Amino acid sequence: MIWIILSTLSSTGIFVIFKIIDKVKANLLNVIIINYLVASIVGFCLKRNFPITEIVNSEWFFAGILIGILFIVMFFIIGLSSIKVGISITTVASKMSVIIPILFAIIAYSEPLGIIKIFAILLALIAVFLTVFRKTDENNKLNFSYLFLPIILFVGMGMVDSLVIFSKEKYVNDEAAALFTATLFGFSFLSGLVAGVFNPKSFQNFKYSKNWILGIGLGIVNFGSIYLILRALNSGIYNNSIIYGIVNIGIVTLSVIFGTLFFKERLTKLNYLGISLSIISIFLLSIAETV
Repeated sequence: MIWIILSTLSSTGIFVIFKIIDKVKANLLNVIIINYLVASIVGFCLKRNFPITEIVNSEWFFAGILIGILFIVMFFIIGLSSIKVGISITTVASKMSVIIPILFAIIAYSEPLGIIKIFAILLALIAVFLTVFRKTDENNKLNFSYLFLPIILFVGMGMVDSLVIFSKEKYVNDEAAALFTATLFGFSFLSGLVAGVFNPKSFQNFKYSKNWILGIGLGIVNFGSIYLILRALNSGIYNNSIIYGIVNIGIVTLSVIFGTLFFKERLTKLNYLGISLSIISIFLLSIAETV
């Protein structure tokens, strides 16, 4: 259970740092690139070496490349979707994507389905939607021609999480978790540098200390978000679908609570209802395989 708790806290830290980035007006692209570099370094430090031959010859090498590239692609999709269709729809699309890895785990690995588990998953989806729901600003008209962006985000985020589950089941045990995580973040870093080439002026912002401080902090919690979920999945305490459900619901709930406590974000009655339902769904998921 400790891995589930630590994974939830680490992933929540990502959203907290993103709030701080927006608050202090740090350069997001620079912070993202630094974060991937730091996350990769943390993994190799945990491994205590840089076994390039072991990495290239590993069974999970190509999965690591794919996930690493998808990470930064999804980052750009989030940014573009937020601009074109709004933050509310983008947030809902990214959070609701949790249904994809849950269904993937159930279908691909024949995980058992009971009444309580089905009800808990449906309740979790409702809870996530209500928790992150924000009314669209009446002054901002929805641009329907860009609605494909949140759809891509929904599928892409779900695909990334499903690939993590697949990699864990197929290749990545506890011993390989740190190296696998370091490698995929390494490829995210390289992809970020390539993206920066198309915006060379962005490299000028690397000289600002706030970008490095936030990038280092984000890199540490970002590494933890993947490494710890792999450890949670390998713990065997629950099935993959349940672990992903509990962790993602916990992330959404804690992120909203921290936003209210530290960033003075206002919650609606629907948001409070969503948080309440989140707690209930977590409890139901945790007992779904014992009753």
